[in-house]
Amino acid sequence: MFLLRDVRRKDLPELKKLASELNTVNLPDNQEMLAALIEQSVRSFAGLIPDPFDRQYLFVAEQVGGKALVGTSMIIAQHGTFEAPHIYYEVSEREHYSATLDRHFRHKVLSIGYNYAGPTEIGGLVVAPPFRSGAEKIGRQLSYVRFLYIAMHRTLFREKVLAELLPPLLEDGRSLLWEAMGKKFTGLTYQEADRLSRQNKEFIKELFPASDIYASLFPERTQRVIGQVDPETRGVKRMLERVGFRYVERIDPFDGGPHFEAAVDQISLIKQFRVARLEKGPPAESQKSFLVGYESSNGRRRFRAFKAFAELSGNQLRLSSEVREHLQAPLGARVALIPFE
Repeated sequence: MFLLRDVRRKDLPELKKLASELNTVNLPDNQEMLAALIEQSVRSFAGLIPDPFDRQYLFVAEQVGGKALVGTSMIIAQHGTFEAPHIYYEVSEREHYSATLDRHFRHKVLSIGYNYAGPTEIGGLVVAPPFRSGAEKIGRQLSYVRFLYIAMHRTLFREKVLAELLPPLLEDGRSLLWEAMGKKFTGLTYQEADRLSRQNKEFIKELFPASDIYASLFPERTQRVIGQVDPETRGVKRMLERVGFRYVERIDPFDGGPHFEAAVDQISLIKQFRVARLEKGPPAESQKSFLVGYESSNGRRRFRAFKAFAELSGNQLRLSSEVREHLQAPLGARVALIPFE
């Protein structure tokens, strides 16, 4: 079994161990950055950041009994502010025809855009390789827990949710789009630019060309990856599409990864969100699989969730005693749930 919960300060060593194995953009192998990420999340879950749209929530998956962290996921309440705008490329197509030459071309065009009151973003989905397959579906649990939390706290998030997916990268982690364009305008490597952009995006606005860019000028290999998804991320893409997300013809300006978006109220999991009272007794044989969440209010607010078989009858929910124990929810407590299919 795996417990999904809010990250805590004491998790830094385990999170650092996970990051050292993967060292991804979302989970960098840098102790200072990880500590800052944890601190912002702890303050966000506790409601200590006054503006709810400045909050970021980091969820971890913990192996019950083993205490090892096997994955993470994140919600950024608002991606795009006046201080740090959400920057992207609109992808469009333009046609040109010459009667003199009898030549007709369709060109993919990239137009830089800025959003200063951006959508809520889901990201940071990282799962340790040994746990990426199997019946427990840890990746899906970490994906779904974000929708469960958004549904539980609807007013803390924007009307739209954004997911930026990772495109195919080179074996050494470089981005073909960045090598073809961004590096030429900034002099930075992909990793340096990504790290800097987390703190300050001014260099993008000042150094990137404001005019439209014809992708036809890039090498063919670079053109092919624009808006495409890395093979290991295709499962995430299918999951997002299944719950209501769609590609919105926008890409990341650094690596060309596609942006998928959905209106919060149209996400199927959020539409199926329920709140029920926890009742005594084991679930009946007609049980179904749910992601069940509980937020304690004693002292510091804590969030915990489990994937579990449960019996839902009206507004009453029955769980196994083992799950109730790990969820730390007393009988009579109101718990939140979404279907886990």
